[in-house]
Amino acid sequence: MANAIDKVKILGAIFLVVAGVAAFYSLESSLQLLRVGVLVLGILLAVGLALTSGPGQEAWSFAKGARSEFRKIVWPTRRDTVQSTLIVILMVILIGLFLWLLDQISFWVIYDLFLQLGE
Repeated sequence: MANAIDKVKILGAIFLVVAGVAAFYSLESSLQLLRVGVLVLGILLAVGLALTSGPGQEAWSFAKGARSEFRKIVWPTRRDTVQSTLIVILMVILIGLFLWLLDQISFWVIYDLFLQLGE
């Protein structure tokens, strides 16, 4: 029975969002603040109704767990970030020079040694 009630709550939440959007567009000649207020009210009521359902409570529980895990993250210091960035830039330059050197050597081998076009 709870499953059917949850489905009704979710459908009601969807209806509230659709009603809020419909009211937003139907009040086209009204004050913009009123239109946005009706839309936000519809969305807030829909969220409130959805959170009373089983899947809504599970989603809320998941969000709380994700928030607590997010707080456990140890972010790198500015110094660590700058050092890592400089190392990446240096490696990009070194690999670029290495690839340029390989290109020049292969050019020399193909054109000068094999084809003898460099003379």
